[in-house]
Amino acid sequence: MAQNSLSVPGSRASRLIIVEATAVTPQGRISPYDLGIWSEDHIAGLQELVRLIHAGGSHVGIQIAHAGRKSELKEPIIAPSAIAFNDRYQTPLAMTAQQIHETIAAFKDGARRAKEAGFDVIEVHAAHGYLINEFLSPLSNRREDEYGGSQENRFRFLKEVVQEVKSVWDGPLFVRVSAHDYHPEGDTPDEYVTYAKWLKELGVDLIDVSSGAVLNGPPAVYPGYQVPYAEQIRREADVPTGAVGLITEPEMAEEILRNGRADLIFLGRELLRDPYWPRRAAACLGVELQSPKQYARGW
Repeated sequence: MAQNSLSVPGSRASRLIIVEATAVTPQGRISPYDLGIWSEDHIAGLQELVRLIHAGGSHVGIQIAHAGRKSELKEPIIAPSAIAFNDRYQTPLAMTAQQIHETIAAFKDGARRAKEAGFDVIEVHAAHGYLINEFLSPLSNRREDEYGGSQENRFRFLKEVVQEVKSVWDGPLFVRVSAHDYHPEGDTPDEYVTYAKWLKELGVDLIDVSSGAVLNGPPAVYPGYQVPYAEQIRREADVPTGAVGLITEPEMAEEILRNGRADLIFLGRELLRDPYWPRRAAACLGVELQSPKQYARGW
């Protein structure tokens, strides 16, 4: 899970916890141990999770996903084109038209189950080299049909996923993207401004801006290295964005929000390192938190 905090000047901070990388098909898992939302049997357990998070005073979202060629399963895997991620991964099968339509329908069914489970937000995972990102990037999509070639064609799979999700979901909808392929022949933030404009037209509420991972090997990273991409998309596409990636200090998060560089701050690994980061941030920024009764004497 990742807890994503929104700090708005002059108001109380709101909290959103997102359940990450929940596979819409068994074949779409990153590993055999991933969460899934491909079956009606998953709804009851997710309902209980939602109830517990709501009882703690937080909103809760779910990230619906498909791993594509980055699946580590032993059985055959699928992707836009039959290109392996690297030597450690198996070569995927290029998706047939029927498999494309079935997978789009699986995202729709996953969204319906998320609604039945009571989630407040859905995030479509179109980043980090997973299936939807593979369709978007010319580095991993070599198709010659209506789902490959031009930028508009490469966007078609995500477009149809969003359309189908919105046919069953009327709550806040986020899309997570990798706004830079870090390769001269790949997508750049300029292309993602165009994608963001198209997503806005489809009714997407926020673009969660990450980067990289469609190819093997990380980019050079430093605190806030992805914030300029969120800022550019927010400014040029006129759509709310979320900033993520090595945002570790409360003052840094607050600067991003106060200066209009993004609308949400997403925290992941920093909360694994420091589960009490929100309390530390509140103390730093002068916000008073009400502790659970069990913690009152310790706080």
